[in-house]
Amino acid sequence: MSGSMRAVVLTGPGKCVVQEVPRPVAAPGEAVVDVERAGVCGTDAELFHGHMAYLHTGHTTYPLRPGHEWSGVVSAIGDGVDPAWLGRRVMGDTMIGDGVCRRCRRGTQHLCERRGEVGIRDGRPGALAEQIAVPVSSLHELPDSVDAVLGALVEPGGNALRAAVAAGVGEGDRLLVFGPGTIGLLVAMFARAAGAEVHLMGRTESSLRFASDLGFTHVWPEGAVPDLPFDAVVDAATASHLPAYAADVVEPGGRVVYIGLSVTPSMFDTRTLVFKDVTAIGILSASPGLAATISAYASGTVDPRPLVGATVGLDQVGAVLSGEYEVGPGPKVHVDPRLA
Repeated sequence: MSGSMRAVVLTGPGKCVVQEVPRPVAAPGEAVVDVERAGVCGTDAELFHGHMAYLHTGHTTYPLRPGHEWSGVVSAIGDGVDPAWLGRRVMGDTMIGDGVCRRCRRGTQHLCERRGEVGIRDGRPGALAEQIAVPVSSLHELPDSVDAVLGALVEPGGNALRAAVAAGVGEGDRLLVFGPGTIGLLVAMFARAAGAEVHLMGRTESSLRFASDLGFTHVWPEGAVPDLPFDAVVDAATASHLPAYAADVVEPGGRVVYIGLSVTPSMFDTRTLVFKDVTAIGILSASPGLAATISAYASGTVDPRPLVGATVGLDQVGAVLSGEYEVGPGPKVHVDPRLA
């Protein structure tokens, strides 16, 4: 195997190239993984366009190598790593805590102030490449029933599962989800599996049609949501006015869950939460939900494979990020680095 590999590199706003870069070498406690599938995420698009907040806070700088939704096979290990990891099929946590701070010691390493974020923050190269090196502590082994496609959907699924659980809905409850993209649809799938009546609100006819094709019968364009009691609302969209709308339409005593991020700040009157006795929850990171998501996929409780609308090679990533590549009907694009 040569000493170089191909990887997607963002060199500046709107600039995406595929470069030959040195193959990763496993440091002590790390593993090198041959990437089989990697998802293109909205965060990758924000990094490409230069909108991502970390670019403005100094947590991330160009050039950078994106990709944090992935699966693959362990091909090399560093010192101190159990050789049994070799050959295992895995996916990895995006959030890499320092392991020593108070938050890490309390089990919330995804909130570590000094965390690295694979493909996003602090210069840790991402998985839109032939290989990736990560700490073994961040890896989750995949059972045989979770193939490479499902494995690369575990990370977004973990975020969605956490949002669905935070909404607290089940049999007899009604949930409204804003944004029928990858995360919103995954939230809807998990909530439906829990027995809730799920409603989805979106902006485009194509996204609502796709949601209907997935078996969701209550889909609404923005402005046409019926006047019904919603026990919880999950905002998985990116519009700055929707957080306030979520608080307006949720039932008194209900829950609003915020997982979508807008480019501009969201403003709303928190007295709405107080007068309605509403619980508001923010979700950052899939980390606490990864194991449960793998189990849900393995059992078939949730099958997100229809969400993958295209699988491309590394050379097509730039067109995907710029919006020039036509995707559909599913909203998620996967990358197979082995494709020409």
